[in-house]
Amino acid sequence: MSSEMASKRIAEEVLPVNRENKRARIPAQDADADAGHAGISASNLRDDATVDVLEKLEGYAEDGETPASSSTGTKKKKNPRTRKQPESNQKKVGRRRRGTRNQEDADREAAGEERETSKAPRYPKRQCALLVGFCGSGYSGMQIQPDHTKTIEGVLFKALVKAGAVSQDNADDPVKVNLARAARTDAGVHAAGNVVSLKMIMDVPGVNNLTERINEELPPEIRLWGYVRTQNSFNARLVCDSRKYTYFFPSYLLIPPKPGSGLYRALQQHATQSQDPDSSETKPTLSEAFWTGIDSLSAREEDLLRKREWRVRPDQLEKLRNTALKFEGTHNFHNFTVGREFSDRSNHRFMKKIEIGDPVVYGGTEWISVLFHGQSFMLHQVRKMMSALVLSCRCDTPEQIIDELYGPRDVFIPKMPALGLLLEEPLFHSYNGRMATVSEKFQSTDNDYRPPIDFDIYRKEINAFKEVFIYKNMREVENRDGIFDAWIRALDAYAGNDLLYLGNAGTIPTLSIIKKGERRDNPFKEKKIFDATSFPVSDNAKKTLAEEEESEEEAPVSKKHLAEMEG
Repeated sequence: MSSEMASKRIAEEVLPVNRENKRARIPAQDADADAGHAGISASNLRDDATVDVLEKLEGYAEDGETPASSSTGTKKKKNPRTRKQPESNQKKVGRRRRGTRNQEDADREAAGEERETSKAPRYPKRQCALLVGFCGSGYSGMQIQPDHTKTIEGVLFKALVKAGAVSQDNADDPVKVNLARAARTDAGVHAAGNVVSLKMIMDVPGVNNLTERINEELPPEIRLWGYVRTQNSFNARLVCDSRKYTYFFPSYLLIPPKPGSGLYRALQQHATQSQDPDSSETKPTLSEAFWTGIDSLSAREEDLLRKREWRVRPDQLEKLRNTALKFEGTHNFHNFTVGREFSDRSNHRFMKKIEIGDPVVYGGTEWISVLFHGQSFMLHQVRKMMSALVLSCRCDTPEQIIDELYGPRDVFIPKMPALGLLLEEPLFHSYNGRMATVSEKFQSTDNDYRPPIDFDIYRKEINAFKEVFIYKNMREVENRDGIFDAWIRALDAYAGNDLLYLGNAGTIPTLSIIKKGERRDNPFKEKKIFDATSFPVSDNAKKTLAEEEESEEEAPVSKKHLAEMEG
């Protein structure tokens, strides 16, 4: 190799090395001070580096190798400030540089990319309140069940998925979208209005009217009235202020027990036995002109025809309204539900107002409506409150018996038939008030605007739905099968002690008190058919009413389950 070429090679190698050393060099005084401990100077380090480069170049020239292909010779000293990469990182870098990949991995990656591109796009979800109404006949209540039992929420959730309001990623579990309801209804119970809250896709591509699209996927007995966007923390059950229920019943239930029936004899006998023998006062007995001249063995059909022609007297209606006032306020309703101890503080419920409507005649039968407006209700509470109200008025029991039922003594109160119960609507006055304050500075089209939850907007559609799917069904079932008459006859046939508190003393006798752990003689047993609201074939319903065995007393229910069934 000529000297000119060697010099050129030296310049090309040494100059970059020197530039690198300058960039990595520490301050001169520090470098000289550190090197002094080893007996050398920083300048000597720089000279030795140059010598090393020259020796390497000489070796290349002699062996005919290039620096890139050489694997021998003096190793270049490493910069002490250069961090060594971990071996794992070096290997990864090496793999990327080589670019080798076996065909199987390549196929898998290609398939994965294809699956990812075909995955449904994700759309933003917003917390919403859905305003719904339904006829509960044929459904196992409102709340969705893990065993896929047919419920209102279960059918509604499937419709939301089909309409695109709930994505396929969340279609397998309603918990993913925070599904909740303002009021839980029992099996067969209807609702003109209820609220379901969840995170929902509000802007579904290709859907101009989401409410109409969801209703297309719903059966006609379940309707979505509309929906509104809410605060992100909104939960229908927790935010709800109060609920309204209406109970409808034929006024003939207020006719006193038939003379000679089991209940008539039991109440008369108890009144006689409890009378003070030294008193000349005679206890009043149950009497009603309706039964005058009627044979005690008259047929059921004959009695029912006459009952439907009967009309409530003004004094009876007044007594009904006065007794209903006893429910208003905060009371311990432990006797008006199941599985609750008197000491349980959750039994205390606040009833805002109880209203008795004027009687109305439909199809020859007179009906009375009772509106219950309460903060919240426990399981079977409305049906048991109605039973205590109707039974005490028909037996001419003093109004104070309602106060007695709030006391610590446990007694049995039968449930009225589920057929007459209707959830009118849940109310959100406090929430609407807060949202009015928040939204007053926004327009209704702004993203931050939160509209009120208001069923009055849909009142016309709701009333039409109630007439066709709820009232009509209720009247048809009663006219065809006489469900309410069957219920009252089952009570009148009972001659035991459980209902002796309906006597004219207005107190709870010892014989009617239920003592925990003690077996009662001849306890009253309810028939399960009175929990139903639909009877497609009248012959089957009548056969069931005639032949159904009395059900056992309700099994104990856990507190968690009782809490879930409140509404």
